[in-house]
Amino acid sequence: MRRLAVAGLASALAGSLAAAPALPHFVDETDAAGLQSRFDGDWEYMVGGGVAALDCDGSGLPSLFIAGGANRSKFYRNRSARGGALRLVAERSGLELTSTLGAYPVDLDGDGQLDLVVLRVGETVLMRGLGDCRFERANERWAFQGGNEWTTAFSAAWLDGDARPTLAFGTYIDRGRQEFPWGSCTDNVLVRPARGTDGALRFEPPQPLRPGFCALGMLFSDWNRSGRPALRITNDREYYKGGQEQLWRIAADAEPRLYGPADGWRPLQVWGMGIASTPLDDSPYPAYFLTSMADNKLQALAGDATKPAYQDIAFARGVTAHRPYAGGDVHPSTAWHAQFADVNNDGRPDLFVVKGNIGQMPDFAMLDPSNLLLGTPEGRFVEAGDAAGLRNYQRGRGGLLVDLNGDGLLDAIIVNRWDRARLWRNVGAGTAQAPAPMGHWLAVQLRQGGGNRHAVGAWLEVEAQGRVQQIEQVVGGGHASGTLGTLHVGLGDAAKARLRVRWPGNRWGSDEGVGPWFEVDADRMVIVDREKGLVPWPQP
Repeated sequence: MRRLAVAGLASALAGSLAAAPALPHFVDETDAAGLQSRFDGDWEYMVGGGVAALDCDGSGLPSLFIAGGANRSKFYRNRSARGGALRLVAERSGLELTSTLGAYPVDLDGDGQLDLVVLRVGETVLMRGLGDCRFERANERWAFQGGNEWTTAFSAAWLDGDARPTLAFGTYIDRGRQEFPWGSCTDNVLVRPARGTDGALRFEPPQPLRPGFCALGMLFSDWNRSGRPALRITNDREYYKGGQEQLWRIAADAEPRLYGPADGWRPLQVWGMGIASTPLDDSPYPAYFLTSMADNKLQALAGDATKPAYQDIAFARGVTAHRPYAGGDVHPSTAWHAQFADVNNDGRPDLFVVKGNIGQMPDFAMLDPSNLLLGTPEGRFVEAGDAAGLRNYQRGRGGLLVDLNGDGLLDAIIVNRWDRARLWRNVGAGTAQAPAPMGHWLAVQLRQGGGNRHAVGAWLEVEAQGRVQQIEQVVGGGHASGTLGTLHVGLGDAAKARLRVRWPGNRWGSDEGVGPWFEVDADRMVIVDREKGLVPWPQP
C-alpha cells in the first residue's frame, strides 16, 4: 500500500517539468510518547477539540495543552530528547479545567511568560503563566469578563502601537436552543485593554461585534500589509440566516467597521470551520485557506491591495480537498483545523488539514482522513497524507504541526472527537529506527521590549535559494488550536540564509520598522531581538 501511495504522489506531477516534492515520513508515537487524552461530549462538543503548544519552561521545546471537552483538559510537559523519540509527561499545571474547547498561547501582560487563553462552553478563562509550566486563573486580576457563551474562536493583536493586546472572541449558537438552533448565532465580542491603569493590565468590558454569524475561526492578519491587522472571521452557514464571511477593520481609536461591497468585499458563504494564511509565490500579501464541508476555499486578492476583493484559487492550486483520498468513502469531506507549514523543509509551504465527520452525519464521509498537501515548485499542492503515514479515520477536530524534539522536522498532533488524540513523529527521509533529515531549516523566535514581547504582527523574511519567504507572526486562526514562540522555516539545499524582521506596524514599501539583514548558518535555533540583534537560542 505504501509503495502504491508513493507512486501515486509521483504520478500526480506526471507531465510536469517540476520534480515531485520530497516525501516526509511520519510514525505514530501516541502510545510510546505517553499521550492519553480524549475529547468527549455530546452536542456542545461537536465543535472545538483544540491543542495549544507553548514553551513554558525555557527548554526550547513546546509542551502541550489538550482540550478535553466534557473531560478535564490535560497538560503534557515535553521531555523529548533532541532528535529522539517523543516523550510527553502529564503534569498538574493549574490547567485542569472542564468544558474546554481549545486554547491559544499569548503573553498578555508582557512579563515574558506565555499565558493561555482557554475557550470553553461557558466562561472563557485567561490563565496567567507563572513560569516552569505553572498557571493560575487571571480573570479577576485583569478585570476580564469571560461571559457564559459557547466560545469557539479567538485571535489577538496589538493595535496601533498599544502596549497591551486587543482580544477577539468568536461565539457559536445559543445553547438554550438545542431543539431548533438555526438562526440563533450569538454575538462575537471585542475586548480592548483599559487605558490609564499605570501600566497594569486591565481589560474593558466586552464590546459586541454585530452581526455574529456562528464563528468557528478568526484571525487578526495584515491582509494589505498596511501595518494594521484586520480581523477575518469564518462562519458556519449551517446555522446563520443571511450571513457570510466577515472582515472587520479594527483600530485602537475607532469603532469597529465591517468591510462591505463598497470597499470591494465580495460575499462568500461556507461552512467555515478554520483559517490558515500564508503568502503564495512571490506575493507579499497573505492568502487565506478556509476549511468547510465539501470543497474548501483558498482566497487570494483578485487585484492590488487597495481593496479586499478576493477570488477563490483552491481548484487551481489543488487544495479543494473535497472528498477523502483513501478509505473508499465517496461522500464529501468535513474539514476543521488548517495550518500552512513546511513539513519537508524544501522552502515551500505545505498544508495540513484535519478532517472528521461531525458525528453521525450520513451525507458526509465517515472515513475522512486528514490531508497533508505538499507544495510544489509550480505553486500547486499534491496529496501525500497516505504516503507520508498520516492516514487516519477518527473524527478529527483541532491539531498542530510543531517540532517537538528540536530536530528541525515538524511533528503532527490531531485531537479527535470521541476518541484519543494522536501524535506522529516526523522522521524525515528515514524511519523510526533511523531518522534522516530533509533539507535545511531554521527555527526563529522574535523578541522585543514593551508589552508585545513576541512581536505579534511582525513579518519574518528569510532569503535562501534565490527567493524570500515571508511569515506573519499571528495569534489565532486554525480551529481552536494555536502555538506561539517559534517560526519554522525550511531552507531546502541552502546551508546558509539571510533573515530580517519587519517589526509590528511596518507598512509594505516603507523602511520604517525594518530590521537589518543577518546571515545565519542553517539547522539551528536563533532569536532575533529588536534591540540586541541576532542572539543564540539555547539548545533544548
